[in-house]
Amino acid sequence: MADWIRSLMENGGCLTIALLMFLENVFPPIPSEVITPLAGSLATDGQLGIVAVIAAGSAGSVAGALLWFAIGKMTGDKRLKAWSAKHGRWVTLSPEDIRKAENWFEKHGTKAVFLARLVPTLRTLLAIPAGIFAMPLLKFIPLTFAGTLLWEGALAFAGYQLGDNYQQIEHYLNPITTGIFVILVLYYLYRVITFRSDKA
Repeated sequence: MADWIRSLMENGGCLTIALLMFLENVFPPIPSEVITPLAGSLATDGQLGIVAVIAAGSAGSVAGALLWFAIGKMTGDKRLKAWSAKHGRWVTLSPEDIRKAENWFEKHGTKAVFLARLVPTLRTLLAIPAGIFAMPLLKFIPLTFAGTLLWEGALAFAGYQLGDNYQQIEHYLNPITTGIFVILVLYYLYRVITFRSDKA
């Protein structure tokens, strides 16, 4: 996969980086841990500027987060509560769970949205409740951009420093990303199995 992504970026430049990072946020199995260090490594030989790489990656990532935010916004808490009253097992939430989540998000949403941008998989998921619970866009965008800039900057700069050895980053980060994904899937299955509709 890495060679194919590298070829795309060599031919398409920063626009391709932005598009790939957008897709990474829309479809999380496409890993930023491959895309961004690869892009950073291209800056080593002067094919791309490191600042441009970070800016393009961050712009694409934020655009992907905004798509999930919009989906959450269109869903809304009222529709989600009504849906959970009928099909709560599959979202593993009762209406009462959603009310508690809303209260939690009002207190901790600012920190959660920022910090989630630094955590694989969660960076995509946290945009959805931000939309559902109507976090103002003027708050969501700067928080998302700041967290994304840190993550993209760190990965791109690491790729830049490592040059052709950029795959070392993927080697160390991929197990972490996979582990987080597996934990989330197992937790979801546990919630489905143990869900009790009488919580509604």
